[in-house]
Amino acid sequence: MTEALPASVTIREVGPRDGFQNEPEVLPTDVKLRLIELLVASGVRRIELTSFVRPDVIPQLADAEALLERVRLPAQVSASVLIPNERGLERALRHREHFSEINGFLSASETHNQHNVGRSVEQSLVGLERTLARARGEGLRCEAVISTSFGCPYEGRVPVGRVLEIAARLVAAGAQEVGFGDTTGMANPRQVREFFRQARAELPDDVELTAHFHNTRGQGLANVLAALEVGIDSFESSFGELGGCPVPAGATGNIASEDLVSMLEEMGISTGIDLPALVAAARAAQEALGRKLTSHLLSAGPVRWG
Repeated sequence: MTEALPASVTIREVGPRDGFQNEPEVLPTDVKLRLIELLVASGVRRIELTSFVRPDVIPQLADAEALLERVRLPAQVSASVLIPNERGLERALRHREHFSEINGFLSASETHNQHNVGRSVEQSLVGLERTLARARGEGLRCEAVISTSFGCPYEGRVPVGRVLEIAARLVAAGAQEVGFGDTTGMANPRQVREFFRQARAELPDDVELTAHFHNTRGQGLANVLAALEVGIDSFESSFGELGGCPVPAGATGNIASEDLVSMLEEMGISTGIDLPALVAAARAAQEALGRKLTSHLLSAGPVRWG
């Protein structure tokens, strides 16, 4: 027996950060700004703009400062930046007036965390706890993202209890939202349903729970439906199905924002996003990158009823 589906959902568009950082090209700042404008014009109200990672590690986001200084967003749009550590937060705070939220991250599995950031989970947790406390002191809203929440390409299954222990520590440190990432597309709908039912029971009611699915094995939207069925109404996605993870090889990106919006709106669940305008933004990204992207709506277009 499933709960009633939410009447509306919120979607954080992560393409400008999660999408662009995984592309081989380094897009010019002007191009990024134009694509962000198109996303906002479609009705996107939550958007992850960039990340304050080391420019030599991720050159695709080396223009973080320049982009924030030039971006202009309507007051109703919540802008976030990904923060890897306290040093990244220091860089970001020099541009504090241009964003209102930070997203901190770590992996639930030891091996993935070591491969991703070269630290143990405990080391990342301690650093992130300090970062969240500092960010809350600066008046910023904080999300903590836990990668490999549904499975690890190196270790296999990740115990739900372990993921929720990490989440509880992050909430205690100041996270108002916890994002659970299916980083390499290993989740299935039954697992998702059981995971979020347990997460909602164990974490405080005032903490926003967000689902971040990848479409590596074609189950992204099925997993969205499973999360909806247990009351989850906050999702992250990327226009054009941009993004992803370098492990496993050949992995596709995040679920496509336009595919997600199409499904939700067809189900009568409001997103506040204009689908044709969102598809136009994804098409503009495809043109900027010079190759075909993998979202279904870029090929098929929105449903048209006669």
